[in-house]
Amino acid sequence: MNQSLNITDSNFEIQPTLLLPDNEVHLWRVDLENVRAEEPRWEPMLSADEKHRASRFIFPADRQRFIAARALLRTILAGYLTADPCSLTFIYSKRDKPSLAAPYGASEITFNLSHSGGVALYAITRRREVGVDIEQMRRNSDLEGIARRFFSAHEQRQLEGLPAEEKVHAFFRCWARKESYIKATGDGLSLPLSQFDVSLEAGSTNALVATRPDRSEAALWQLREIPAGIGYAAALCIKGHDCQLRSWSHDSV
Repeated sequence: MNQSLNITDSNFEIQPTLLLPDNEVHLWRVDLENVRAEEPRWEPMLSADEKHRASRFIFPADRQRFIAARALLRTILAGYLTADPCSLTFIYSKRDKPSLAAPYGASEITFNLSHSGGVALYAITRRREVGVDIEQMRRNSDLEGIARRFFSAHEQRQLEGLPAEEKVHAFFRCWARKESYIKATGDGLSLPLSQFDVSLEAGSTNALVATRPDRSEAALWQLREIPAGIGYAAALCIKGHDCQLRSWSHDSV
């Protein structure tokens, strides 16, 4: 597929209109470091509540990344909807999962986004729940203490059994996979992270190992690792197994 993200300076249109078949999920990767400095370009696209959230960031770089990430979400979604990015409005679940408000909710497009460090990921699909997460890997955190607090017993055993040089990557793979699952379900952190098990194996395309108390829940989801670049771990979770993944990476937009 030759879809592309071409943003004009005047009206931020995507050319051509993006196509989204029912059996596909589209993954967009954007390097925010290449676009965040264009804050005056992105900020006018945001809603009042998004601008308020942006104003709460202490550090300018964090504010710029947030503004760019939200503006590009609007731009990408508008490409599928043939709409003005500024016209889009969002509604949020009790756990703050966003979705399109009327009239664009009728498109049945569902989406999720995540950004960490200088990279943003966007997952776009139709008529199915989806969650995506990206984590910038850091070596100065108390990874073992965090794992004991939040990981399941199965995941802790997997982590403990790995050589020391592999533990950092495995930890962040686990965290990204768990986050993408709870984002897809819409439960957020109200779902205890110890209540389900994921695989820590690199490259896994079926990483949801077990769910509790309903064991059958695991079979409903596809949880897979996705490439996110050096220094990052990322995962995508989709409800159903009949969906093809298409992905694009834009280091400059």
